[in-house]
Amino acid sequence: MRSVRLEALVPQGNAAVLFERISDFPRYADYTDAVREVSIDRTDGDLVTSTWSVNFRNGILRWRERDQIDADALHIVFEQIDGDFERFDGSWRVTQTGEDATVVFVAEFDLGMPSLAAIIDPIAERALREHTQAVLRGLLGEHIIFPGPDRQPQEIPS
Repeated sequence: MRSVRLEALVPQGNAAVLFERISDFPRYADYTDAVREVSIDRTDGDLVTSTWSVNFRNGILRWRERDQIDADALHIVFEQIDGDFERFDGSWRVTQTGEDATVVFVAEFDLGMPSLAAIIDPIAERALREHTQAVLRGLLGEHIIFPGPDRQPQEIPS
C-alpha cells in the first residue's frame, strides 16, 4: 500500500473559500492535463458520487468514488467505489491558521499489481503528488507554498 501526504500553505487564504474551491471536483481538469474529466453522478446531502478519468503513463485510469463532504468541518473523505485501482481512498482538510490557511491532502492507494509494484507504485505516487500540486496551484493561486522537503514514498502495512 502506498501513501501520499501533501500539505500546502495559502498565505492570506480564507479556509471556507478554499474549501469551496477544493470541493468543486469538475474544475480539476481545468488545472492539469492529467485530469481528463470529473463528473458528479449523484448528490445526496453531504454525500457525492463522482466519476474520474485521469491520464497515467500511456493510458487512462478510471474510477468512481464516494465523497463525504463536511463543509462545516472543512473536511472531505473519499473512497473508491469501483475502478482501476485495487484501493484508492483519502481525505482533504482545510484549516485556518491566523491569516493563512493550510490544506492537507492524504491518499492511500494500491494499483493491485504486486509483481510490478516496485516499478509502478513510485511512478504513480510521484504523478499523484505532482498533479495534486498543479490542481492546488490552479484552484488556490500561484502564491501557494508547499512547505518542507519533498517527502519520499511510504509503505503502509496491510
